[in-house]
Amino acid sequence: MTGPTPAFWQQRFDQRQTPWDRGGPSPQLLSWLDSGALAPCRILVPGCGSGWEVAELARRGFDVTGLDYAPAAVQRTRELLQSRQLAGEVLQADVLHFEPQRPFDAIYEQTCLCAIHPDHWIVYAQRLHQWLVPGATLWGLFVQMPRPAAVQEGRIEGPPYHCDINAVRALFAGSHWHWP
Repeated sequence: MTGPTPAFWQQRFDQRQTPWDRGGPSPQLLSWLDSGALAPCRILVPGCGSGWEVAELARRGFDVTGLDYAPAAVQRTRELLQSRQLAGEVLQADVLHFEPQRPFDAIYEQTCLCAIHPDHWIVYAQRLHQWLVPGATLWGLFVQMPRPAAVQEGRIEGPPYHCDINAVRALFAGSHWHWP
C-alpha cells in the first residue's frame, strides 16, 4: 500500500512525535457542539489519535466510536476515556478496510484524510459515505498545508498530505455530500 504503514504511525505515537496533538478537542468541534449544530447521536471519529474528540463527544452524550491505525493511539484513547469515566468504543483498524457492524448517524473527520496517501482518497471518501445512514452528516476539517518543494518537483509528500480544497470538493461531490 502506498503511504504510511501501521508501523510508521505506531512509532510516531510511541515516540510522542505527534505535533498535531493539541492536548484537547478541536476548537471547531467545540463550536459545533456548543451551538447545537452537532447534537448527540451515533458518531464515528476515524483517525482518532489520542482521543480528545472521542472523549469530548462521549462527555456530551454521544454514542461514539474512535478508530485508529496505530495500537498506541487506540490505547491512549481508551486510557483517556477510562481516566474520565466515559463510555466509548475504540477500535484498531485500517480505515480503507473497516466494516462497521451498523452505520453511523454522523462522522467527525479531522485530519484523517490528510494522513492517507492521496492515491487512496477516493476509496476513503467512498467508505465514509458507506458508513453513514441515509441523510447522515459528515463533519469535516481538512488540512490545507501545501509543501512548496513537493509542488515544485511534482511529487506527493506527506503526511500530512495537502488537501487542496478543490480536490476535497471533488472527493465529496454534491451528489453525495452537502457543502455549507
